[in-house]
Amino acid sequence: MQKSIICDIDGVLLHNNTLIPGADTFIHRIIEQGNKLVILTNYPAMTENDLHNRFKSAGLNVPAEYFYTSAMATAAFMERQEGNKAFVIGEGALTHELYKAGFTITDINPDFVIVGETTSYNWSMIQKAARFVAEGARFIATNPDTHGPGMSPACGALCAPIERMTGREPFYVGKPSTWIIRAALNKIGAHSKDTCIIGDNLRTDILMGFQAGLETILVLSGVSQLTDIDKVPFKPNHIVNSIQDIDFL
Repeated sequence: MQKSIICDIDGVLLHNNTLIPGADTFIHRIIEQGNKLVILTNYPAMTENDLHNRFKSAGLNVPAEYFYTSAMATAAFMERQEGNKAFVIGEGALTHELYKAGFTITDINPDFVIVGETTSYNWSMIQKAARFVAEGARFIATNPDTHGPGMSPACGALCAPIERMTGREPFYVGKPSTWIIRAALNKIGAHSKDTCIIGDNLRTDILMGFQAGLETILVLSGVSQLTDIDKVPFKPNHIVNSIQDIDFL
């Protein structure tokens, strides 16, 4: 049976907006073989079409249907919850997914406070979010990442002042939460026992795959290196230098 594949983006397929050598050959081969494939990212501020354009600009034409983001997983999570009003701190891609899921985006008695990524974070957002959470709104975040390239503040950092003010932690949907894995598997109709995850980060991709019962492949072209493996209590099933060395799928 062919393995289904969940593949991280940054550090595995791309460095910034440059293809990692062999990424195009690998992705084209997997698609041509007919493996079920999800290209997964914690970053919630891009839609599938945005990611398609990002890859196309880098020289890899991947249909939008293969991409899955923490914004999409957050909307899938929210559809299972009671309530349909949300105060949102995030960009258009997140609100787009929430609108598709039937949510009203409002600052009037919201059922949820949902935090994603934004460059327009401000005092008013913090104050409103903290007040709503303190009054009982459920606190949801797209991912726990604290920063991106150049120390740009990410979702986890934006949640921090709200957590400190209210004493409440959000439920993080994205990696390493296994929720995003389950949502990605549901998207392609795959099962964990027949799926492998390819990632560059032991503490997100590989930890998540381990917890969800997936076969794990660590590539050394991104965050984690060989010296990091002895620092964690779990081990990836496979370790390769880069995506071009994966010839067993």
